[in-house]
Amino acid sequence: MATLNNKSILNNKSILNNKNFGGKPAFAQPDKNILFAEARAIKAHFPISGMSCASCVVHVQSALSKQPGVTNATVNLATATASVEYLPSVTNPEKLKNAVNEAGYELIIEEKDDAEIETIHNEHLSELKKNWMLSLIFAIPLVAIAMFFHTMPYAEYIMWALSTPIVFIFGKQFFVDAWKQAKHLSCNMDTLVALSTGTAYLFSVFNTLYTSFGTNKGLDLHAYFEVSGVVIAFVLLGRYLEDKAKKGTATAIKQLIGLQPETATVVKNGQFAETPIKEIQTGDEIVVKPGEKIAVDGKIVKGNSFIDESMISGEPLPVEKGEGEKVFAGTINQTGSFHFVAEKVGKNTLLGQIIKMVQEAQGSQAPIQKTVDKISGIFIPIIGMIAIITFFAWFFLAESNGFTQGLLSMVTVLVIACPCALGLATPTAIMVGIGKGAANGILIKGAEALEKTREATAIVLDKTGTITEGKPHVTNIKWFAEATPELKNILYSIESYSEHPLADAIKEHLNGEARLYKDAATTTIPGRGILGEVKGEKYFIGNIKMTEEQGIIFKQEEKEWIESETNNSNSIALFTGTTSLLAIIAIADTIKPTSLEAIEKMKSQGLKVYMLTGDSKRSANLIANQVGIDEEYVKASMLPSQKAEFIKKLKDNGEIVAMVGDGINDSGALAIADVSIAMGKGSDIAMDVAQITIISSDLNKLPQAINLSKATVRTIRQNLFWAFIYNIIGVPIAAGILYPIDGFLLNPMIAGAAMALSSVSVVTNSLLLKAKKI
Repeated sequence: MATLNNKSILNNKSILNNKNFGGKPAFAQPDKNILFAEARAIKAHFPISGMSCASCVVHVQSALSKQPGVTNATVNLATATASVEYLPSVTNPEKLKNAVNEAGYELIIEEKDDAEIETIHNEHLSELKKNWMLSLIFAIPLVAIAMFFHTMPYAEYIMWALSTPIVFIFGKQFFVDAWKQAKHLSCNMDTLVALSTGTAYLFSVFNTLYTSFGTNKGLDLHAYFEVSGVVIAFVLLGRYLEDKAKKGTATAIKQLIGLQPETATVVKNGQFAETPIKEIQTGDEIVVKPGEKIAVDGKIVKGNSFIDESMISGEPLPVEKGEGEKVFAGTINQTGSFHFVAEKVGKNTLLGQIIKMVQEAQGSQAPIQKTVDKISGIFIPIIGMIAIITFFAWFFLAESNGFTQGLLSMVTVLVIACPCALGLATPTAIMVGIGKGAANGILIKGAEALEKTREATAIVLDKTGTITEGKPHVTNIKWFAEATPELKNILYSIESYSEHPLADAIKEHLNGEARLYKDAATTTIPGRGILGEVKGEKYFIGNIKMTEEQGIIFKQEEKEWIESETNNSNSIALFTGTTSLLAIIAIADTIKPTSLEAIEKMKSQGLKVYMLTGDSKRSANLIANQVGIDEEYVKASMLPSQKAEFIKKLKDNGEIVAMVGDGINDSGALAIADVSIAMGKGSDIAMDVAQITIISSDLNKLPQAINLSKATVRTIRQNLFWAFIYNIIGVPIAAGILYPIDGFLLNPMIAGAAMALSSVSVVTNSLLLKAKKI
């Protein structure tokens, strides 16, 4: 399935001077006063078939990168996908497909939905399972004859008959793929398998048909049909277990897709109609009953309920929703029934965007993978050279049977060498890590961010919306008249008609204990507040100036209360009649319940925690003291440009900086930080710039993200260690390095089993990451 999105590459020197444009600028010369044309690059994701090891990744990536118009190409073995950015005016998917086909692989450009791709993967897995099981059925008697009954009449011919279907039917794909690679003067894992098993098979056929040839020359030659048969059986078993395990690393995407119901109840012409979600359009009215999943994003128009949003936000408690509030696809309605109008459908829903982000992130490459790919690119040619050297070393240096032992040792070297484990070490861990993050409400856009987060030495938090709730709340209300229901109704009614930002806080505070007088009349007084008239009486809600202008003189108690609240950085709204002060309302942006705990955790992780804000120094220090941030790490009265400059200064001082923000004003600082993190309830621009998004806006997710990064990188290093150690130790032993010491020679069949086990162990280690607590 090819998925597309546009990316602007205006004035990008790497594009303008790309070799694909002949090394010349593609647009006007920079010294001319002419506007540059804007090139629009398309980013597409394509499934790839035929890849079996890290060398395959290098070949496909190289084939795509060499195409004119391709600005970036990354290939992922674990997901079997290619992510390609290209200029549509220069190339197209058909040309990309031809380039990959010429390299011996297949790039699928036809649009396929997730179900179709899943079906293809399942069919491939079923075919692998069938082939390894059938090969094993033939391999068991083959080994039995070779070990216990090799002296029986026609033993060689029976083994020939048993090994032939294994090699040419069940193991056919190895030879087909190896031939494809040979035609393009390249090689991969299939080349090693085909060379080793093919050599053993042909050598055995020759010895069976021409027994006297070796005898006449004084050579003790035997048939080794069991080597070719059993090695292919083990490799097929390894491929099956490996692919099955890789499928397990992609469970995060399947779980996310599984959150979507297949149908929804749509109101059509006054009737309820069960409708597939693919047919739902924006504007449709949908009914949701208790226990049902919500199909698309929308806004409630009738009814209310508690909704379980844990699968989207990671928060366990259900959220109460009523008319006018938004609901999201994949969440579960719990108690009541309601009607909502669809606003976003299909891939445009929040869940659809999360799925897309996770898919792109799991297909991305970690920086460490680039080094592994370079090693993988030369791995197989080096193994080929070692195998040839092994053969000739045995042939010339062995006291007897040099040819036979050299051939068997060469086959063993080719069999045991495993670039698969190298190729899977990084992408499988990245897939599991990003999937685990998504399941915990942490959306990570790419492998680089996941790898880099653990390196952060300083974390910079924006105050408003990150440490605090980001919206005003009533923190205190002091009545200087009797707080009768009537006065509360009047206050609530006047504020209900106000457009002032603080009015919402007062309405929210009184909601449920006051009722609306619909006949209330209001007039806004700019710079002062609002005048309301209820039942013929005038009331004022505003600032101190407005109250003083009404001729009201403050009493000492009232002055002290106002001073106390303003010292705590609260905004003040005064509710008065025509002659006296009725109440003072203190309003502030309150600190999130989890902020203090999260900041303590980050400090315990060794991070320097900074806070940036556009607020005054006094307000900033007050918040910082409550959450445990030292005043020396607080920067107040900062403009957006100053935030970005501060991040740059920290980086210049050697800090690796993670920036956390939620607003448009944070986007510049987010863009310049080493790791950028946006709060999910913030602006779309901040989330677009950020590499990581915390869906629930809970700061406790930040230390979790850091722990996840550490655990993932630790898993990658473990995988690479075992993959390298396996080859470093296994190849010399296969070549016979221990033979002069203790006479030990590794059996090619054991080598085949070890090779299969190495790949499976790497993928299994990655899957263990799922169980780790972050």
